[in-house]
Parts: sequence; structure tokens; C-alpha cells
Amino acid sequence: MKVLLAGGAGYIGSHTALCLLEKGYDVVVMDNLSNASPEALRRVEKLTGKKAPLEVGDCCDVNRTREVFAAHKPDAVIHFAGLKAVGESVEKPLYYYQNNLIATMTLCQVMKEYDCHILVFSSSATVYGLATEMPLVETTSTGGTNPYAWTKIMSEQIMMDVAKADDSRSFVLLRYFNPIGAHESGYIGEDPTGIPNNLMPYICQVASGKLDYLRVFGDDYPTRDGTGERDYLHVMDLAEGHVAAIEYAKDHKGAEAINLGTGTAYSVLDIVKNFEKANNLTIPYQITPRRPGDISVCYADPAKAREVLGWEAKRDLYTMCRDAWNWQKQNPRGYEG
Repeated sequence: MKVLLAGGAGYIGSHTALCLLEKGYDVVVMDNLSNASPEALRRVEKLTGKKAPLEVGDCCDVNRTREVFAAHKPDAVIHFAGLKAVGESVEKPLYYYQNNLIATMTLCQVMKEYDCHILVFSSSATVYGLATEMPLVETTSTGGTNPYAWTKIMSEQIMMDVAKADDSRSFVLLRYFNPIGAHESGYIGEDPTGIPNNLMPYICQVASGKLDYLRVFGDDYPTRDGTGERDYLHVMDLAEGHVAAIEYAKDHKGAEAINLGTGTAYSVLDIVKNFEKANNLTIPYQITPRRPGDISVCYADPAKAREVLGWEAKRDLYTMCRDAWNWQKQNPRGYEG
């Protein structure tokens, strides 16, 4: 079975490519390389001994997308292609709506033209907005607090409507929580451009001396230690969840939204302490005011993933922290060296 990874040269896509190749799938990647490096795929090939050909192109470009489908004739698509910085989405809403929604619609359209019915979508826990009742289940009402989240909600709605109108379609909408870590080899990992938006790469850059200290946004939340709590999962567990979703989609029709998380909430200081313990390092940090819109706690109920996909997260927080630093110390400049 051949799987096209749209936006598959990035952090989650490259780890998923590795898992699919190891499971015997043929993999093709289409990526515009706006936030990814072809080096990631070269390293995936070295780790697996199998090649995932890269087609450079933008999924918003219908003709280029048709060319890729005509050349490779995929049986399934995993749709990672999208802009993903929450803050930037607030500053550039039209850019986010145009890119993320057109990519989704283009893929749905071209898949139909080439008789490809299986689509796994990279959605996000941000679709739950400011929900306060935890854990979050798939039936929790959705609502965005920023344009990025709304592009995920709207993309999900587009795919649900398409699946409802066409009973040949099989769509799985994976609502990720907070992926961190890297492949245990330290050979592939997260390579953000500029100052990281996410906690773990920020901690890694403090540990490596690139940044002086970690800013902790708020220590007055109603949590165990006053810092915000999130559901962090290892990127390799997340990648394995995509393989499980492809397996599920082979035998099911319609559209299913499924949480991928551990079901455990870890605080910012939990992450710092585990990182220090796992790597025998000290991470200096300073408490700063809360960020507007941040909620105190957010974690998944992963029961549906366990029941429907036969998937659950296996790797613990210590392993996530160890593998993240192993990647960073081997690759202080990311894929540049």
C-alpha cells in the first residue's frame, strides 16, 4: 500500500514516514519545504534502508498536486500540510485560512479524481477551545480561540461533509495533544526555525546555551504547582497512531474524530524537572505573566483511540525528555548540522 504524506518532511511527518516504512508501506512525501528540510527524509532513509521519494510542491496548487498523484498513484493520504503557529495566525489570519483550507479542499478534490479514498488528517486539541471540563472527549463541543484552531475546525467540517456526501470516503481526524521528543537514535527530531513556540524545543535551546533561560508563563493557575498542565506525548507514539489510523481506515467508511494523547496532564515544571533528571542538567527559568487565552489544564481522554484504533501511548515523560535532548545535543543546529 502506498501512502502520500502531504507536508511529510516536517517534525511529525518524518517520524510517521519512518514508522510506515518500518511497517512495510511505500511512502511518498509532498512538501513545499516552508518549515521542513529534505535532510529529514535522507535520514529516515538511512535509519530504515528504504527511500521515501520527495516531491517538492504545495498542496494548495491543484495542478502540482495532480502531477504528484498521477506519478505515484497513492492508495491513502496523511494530511500534515498546514501552517501551525498560533501567534502568527492571529497576526496573519487570511494567510492561515487561505493556506490551510485550500490545501484540505485541494487534497479532497484530487483524491476523488484519482480514486483515492483514505485520508488521515493532522488535527489538533486546539479545536476544543476554552473547554474546562476534563478530560476532553471527542464529543466535547469545539470552538476556536485563534485562526489556526479555526482552520482545524473548518478542515474537519469540510472532511465530515465530504464523507457524508460520498460513502466511498474513509477519513480519520486525529486530534493531537502536545507531541514532544524525538526518535531514540537522535537522528531525526524537531527543528523549529527561530525562537521556538513550543515548550520542549525551548527547553532544549536553554540547555544548549542558545537561550539564557526558560520563560514560564504564569505560576498562579489552580494546578498542583501553579503552572499550566498539558497532555504531552512522545512523537514516536503519535507516529504509530497514524499507522494505526491507516490500518483502521482500510476497513471503515465515513469520518471519525479521535484524540491522540496520554490522558495525563503534566505541568511546565514537571517537564523541567523530568528534563533535568533525565539529562543531568539544570534549566534556569523565570516566572512571567500568563499569556492571554491560555487555559490552566488540558488533557485527553484517549479511550476511543484504544477502542477504535487499538492504540495507546507507551513512552513515559522521562523518555520524552531524554530523547528530545539526545536529538538536540547531536544536532545543535538542527538539520544544518
